[in-house]
Amino acid sequence: MNRATEYLKSLDHPEQAEMGPLVDRVIQDAIDAGSSDIHIEPWDSSLVVRIRLNGVLQELVHLPLELSEKLSGRLKVMANLISYETDRPQEGHAQLDTSSGGVELRMSFFPVVRGSLQGSVLRGEKMVIRIFDPNKRSFNLDELGFEADTLISLKQLLARPSGMILLTGPTGSGKTTAIYAALTHLAQQHGSSISISTVEDPVEYNLPMISQAQIHHAKDFTYPVALRSLMRQDPQVIMVGEIRDAETANIAVQAGLTGHLVISTIHSSSTAGVFARMINMNIEPFLLASSVIGVLGLRLIRTNCPSCAMPYQPEAGYLKLIPEHRLDEASLRQGGGCEHCLMTGFGGRVSVTELLEVDEVVREAILEKLPTRKLQEVAVGQGMRTLWRAGLERVLNGQTPLEEIIRSIPCDH
Repeated sequence: MNRATEYLKSLDHPEQAEMGPLVDRVIQDAIDAGSSDIHIEPWDSSLVVRIRLNGVLQELVHLPLELSEKLSGRLKVMANLISYETDRPQEGHAQLDTSSGGVELRMSFFPVVRGSLQGSVLRGEKMVIRIFDPNKRSFNLDELGFEADTLISLKQLLARPSGMILLTGPTGSGKTTAIYAALTHLAQQHGSSISISTVEDPVEYNLPMISQAQIHHAKDFTYPVALRSLMRQDPQVIMVGEIRDAETANIAVQAGLTGHLVISTIHSSSTAGVFARMINMNIEPFLLASSVIGVLGLRLIRTNCPSCAMPYQPEAGYLKLIPEHRLDEASLRQGGGCEHCLMTGFGGRVSVTELLEVDEVVREAILEKLPTRKLQEVAVGQGMRTLWRAGLERVLNGQTPLEEIIRSIPCDH
């Protein structure tokens, strides 16, 4: 039983719970479980608290609906927000000391409607808390779980004096952790002889020996403004939090062409699709072909709980996705669920990667504006292992069930 549930059961009337102790217990429960986010929202008959554990939401506790406003007010006070305003979105952050050390909380409040009663609309708020726990976050490139060949190739790209390295993947796929690990690797490799600067929105963790700047839209301190100014700061490595628009993309590409190593993220439906996305931002193909040296596609998949993993047989339809010649050597395993994994069958997450290195053949394909599917085929022909193939290797090694990569990664077929 978690702390929040124990506290509510110790009360004669749960709706009279004190907000300070209740909030502290909910957050500590989420941290102990290893979750990344807490979702609090009014449902029909309760205020449900869910935590995102290994990328999937799971119910933690149901609170009385009567506590909704009090809970929201308590969290807003912690984040120095306007506690009595419930009809507009608000965002803030707070520091919290826990039993395992200090953590940072990013809070978001969003007004919602949850039905009507006798002609009047019932309103509430959905609250989401993102947990940044430095005690559980490693920025060691060797400890991210990348495939051995991906790690070697990525380090070789990072050793290049100039060019652009792009990371792509959905929200929560590990892009920020990977990019921070890459910067930490460079700082450790070169020590005080290298100048590394970042422009982020927001700065999620402070990195030693690295100059980090945070975008401030209210003061017109945008990505393009920051990058133009940064170019006069004599940086060797520039990290751009995200390429969102044509102006940012153009400056980043120019920086990669003028003797800087640029590392950034960009949203795209696929690794090879990054080039089409940037061409749609009016970046000329010859500039892309000359500046981009590699694109790293990332996904995070859940791994089997080591305490309850056991051999299993996937459905016949799913088994067809595994090449027949690999079935005999496969060690297919799945977690059964136990107290160590909160009955989920999963014990953590690991990266699955797809690294597209831009060589002469790929460069020619970019210049010809080949469709994304064709460009993907060219990259595979040059030795790129796709996300699906990388995920399948994790399945065959017994690290994760087949259903997990079907859920997380688009199939090549």
